[in-house]
Amino acid sequence: MEETRLRLLHLHYANIGRRLVFRLLQKDPSLTYIYSQVDKLQKYYSIHYKYASILQKRLQNARSYKIFIQTMHQYETVTILDPFYPTILKQIKDPPIVLYALGNIQLLHQQPLLSVIGSRKPTNQGWEKVAHIVPSLVKNDWVIVSGMARGIDRYSHELTIQSHGQTIAILGGGFNHIYPLENKHLFQEISNKGLVLSEYTPNTVPQPQHFPERNRLISGLSFGTLVIEAKMRSGTMITVDQALDQGREVYAIPGGPFDAHTRGCNALIQEGAKLVQQSTDISEDWEQFGSTTFSHMTP
Repeated sequence: MEETRLRLLHLHYANIGRRLVFRLLQKDPSLTYIYSQVDKLQKYYSIHYKYASILQKRLQNARSYKIFIQTMHQYETVTILDPFYPTILKQIKDPPIVLYALGNIQLLHQQPLLSVIGSRKPTNQGWEKVAHIVPSLVKNDWVIVSGMARGIDRYSHELTIQSHGQTIAILGGGFNHIYPLENKHLFQEISNKGLVLSEYTPNTVPQPQHFPERNRLISGLSFGTLVIEAKMRSGTMITVDQALDQGREVYAIPGGPFDAHTRGCNALIQEGAKLVQQSTDISEDWEQFGSTTFSHMTP
C-alpha cells in the first residue's frame, strides 16, 4: 500500500490530470506499470501515445523526482487511497486525488463544518453580518471553512480565530504562492491554529481556473454553505451551484431590494435557500437532520 501511495503522489506531483489518474487506477489499482516504457504504457493502459509519452517523460525525470521526495518530507498529505481521506469528499463528482495539509489535520473529520463565503468587497453591513453570525457558531463548536480570499473569506477566518474557534482554509494554489499576498500572515496563523488545505502542489502558482475548482472543495467538505453577500454574477454563486449539485444545504442572509451586493442572496432565498437571521437558523437544521446524515461520514 505504501508503494502504491507513493506512486499516486508522484503522479499527482507530475501534474497528471485527475481524469487520467483515475483511469490508471481503475486499470491498475497498484499503479505497478506507470514507470514502464511508452509502448507498454500505451498498450497496458489503453491510452493515446501522446499521453503515454507525457506520462513517461514526467515520471522519469530524475531531478523532478528528487524534488518530489523532498516535498513529501515537508508536507503532510492525504490521498484518496488513505483510510483517513474524508468520506464526504469521496461522494462529490470530482474528488481531489491528493490534499496537501498544514495544521490540525484532524479537523477533516470534525463535525459540524460550515462554509462561509461572500463578496471580495463587502459593504459595511457585510462585515457586520459576519460578526453577527460567525462567533455564535464558533461558540457552539462549528468549524468554519472558507477560501482565504479577500473580503468575507478573510474576515470569517479572522473572526473564528479571534473567537478561539477552528477554521479550515482551502487554497487555489500551492503553499509557496499565497494569494492574495497580503494574506500570508493569515495563512501562517491558520496553519498554526487551524488547517490549510490545497489540492495543488506547493510550487503551483494560482491560476484563474483553480478558484472554481477550489470552490467545489469548500462546499463539498461542509454540511452547508452560508452566503453573506453576493452579486448575481460572482464566484460566490459558482460555489453555491456546486453546493447544490453536491446535495449540501444553502443558507443566505437577505438584503435590501436596491442593494446590488445582496441581490444574489435574495435570489437564492427566492429559489429555496434558507433565510438566515441568526446562527440558530443553521444550528437547528444540523440538530434536526444534519448530525444524523453526516455521522456516518466520520471514521
